[in-house]
Amino acid sequence: MKARVHVMLKDGVLDPQGQAVAHALGALGFEGVGDVRQGKVIDLELHETDTEAARAKVREMCEKLLANTVIERYDIEIG
Repeated sequence: MKARVHVMLKDGVLDPQGQAVAHALGALGFEGVGDVRQGKVIDLELHETDTEAARAKVREMCEKLLANTVIERYDIEIG
């Protein structure tokens, strides 16, 4: 079973990488780009057959390692 985790900074947390990307896009002539938020995507291959068990396992992984839950939020896709 595959899982995909999207990790993003929480709203209100400064995103210097996103600001750098926004600035670079403007410098390259791309107009009309507002706020840019940068995150990460983590793909996992799980040896699990139950969808809810897989989701619970990935949630635990996120809480313990994959996301800094003080400043980041995460979304889990199971497929």
